[in-house]
Amino acid sequence: MRALLLLLALALPLPALAQNAAQPGEFRVVNRAGVEAIALHAVRSPRGAQNDWGGNLLRPDRPLADGAGFRVNPAADAGCRFDLRLVFADGREARLAGQDICVNRQIEVTQAARPAQAAQPAPRPAGPASRELVVEPNRQARQVSTGTGFLIAEGRVMTNEHVINGCNRVILRTPSGHWMEARPPARVDAALDLALLNVPGLVGPALPFRTGPEVRRGEGVVAYGFPLAGLLSSDPKLTQGVVNGLRGLGDNPNQYQISAEVQPGNSGGPLLDMQGRVVGVIVSKLNAQRVAQRTGDIAQNVNFAVQGQAALAFARRAGVEPRVAEGAGRDLPTADVGEIAHRSTLFIRCER
Repeated sequence: MRALLLLLALALPLPALAQNAAQPGEFRVVNRAGVEAIALHAVRSPRGAQNDWGGNLLRPDRPLADGAGFRVNPAADAGCRFDLRLVFADGREARLAGQDICVNRQIEVTQAARPAQAAQPAPRPAGPASRELVVEPNRQARQVSTGTGFLIAEGRVMTNEHVINGCNRVILRTPSGHWMEARPPARVDAALDLALLNVPGLVGPALPFRTGPEVRRGEGVVAYGFPLAGLLSSDPKLTQGVVNGLRGLGDNPNQYQISAEVQPGNSGGPLLDMQGRVVGVIVSKLNAQRVAQRTGDIAQNVNFAVQGQAALAFARRAGVEPRVAEGAGRDLPTADVGEIAHRSTLFIRCER
C-alpha cells in the first residue's frame, strides 16, 4: 500500500517541477503565414530606445518554410518576455510584442502585413547648387517681359520660344527664391513655339512627361505659372480645367485646346494631368477681341497648349532625356498636383 502511494505521488506534478517550467529556456517559433520567412528576430522585451531588432537568426540559405518551426535558445538571464519579428519573402512582416516564452514555449505566427512606411520628406524645390550662381535682376533694363518655365532635367528649363525671343538677358526666379541666369544659346523650335534654356547649376526635381495612355477629351488638367506679373501677386497661380479638344488653333495637330484659364505670363508653364505628369506646355489663349471683330461674338476661355509628346520629342532632339512616367494609379487632389508643379516651375524675366 505504501509503495502504491509513493508511485501515485511521483505521478503528480510537484511544485518544484512547475517552478522549473516557468524558467527561461528554449522556445519554438512556427511560421503559419502562408509564405516562407527570410528573417527571424527575437529580442528581449522591451527593445530599448534604439528599437534595435538585433541580428537575423535564419541562415540566408535556409528560409523558414510555411508550416516549419525554428528553435530559439535565449541566454539564461534573458527573462521570459520577447519581441518577435518575422520578415517574409514577399516583403510583409509579422511583429509580436511581449511574448511570454516561460508560459508559451511554441509561438505560432499566422498573420503578416506590409510594414508602415516612414514619412518621406518632400523634395526640395529647384534652386542653385551654390551661392556663386545667384544673380540679381537688372533694374535699369529698358524693357522687361515675363513668362514661365519648368525644370525637365538638371540645368534644363523648357518654355515658349516667344517668351525669350529678342532678349538680351534671361534670368529665372527659382521656387527657392533665388535668381539664376540662362546661358545662351537656347535651343528653339519656332514652329512649335518651344525653347530649351541652359541654366548651369540649377538642380531640383524635374517634372516627368507622360508617355501613356493617350490624352483624352474631358481629362482633368492643371495649368501652373505666373500670369500678369506686376498686376497680380508674384506667387504662382494654379487653374484647373479639362482638355476640350485634341487639336489646336487652325487644326494644329501639335496642340490641345484646354479650358484651364491662362493669361499673359502663363506662357511656357507646364500643363499637368491629375497625377502630376506633363501633358503639355501652355502656349496661348485665343484673342477674344480679334474674334469679336470677325464674328461679332466674344469667345470665352479658349486656351491652347503644345502637346506633351511634341515637347518631349523636341527635348530629345535637343540632346536632353527628360523623366517620363506611364499612367498608373489614382488621381491626386488638385492641391497635391499644384505642390508637385510648384517645386519645379520657374518665373522667367526677359531683359532687353
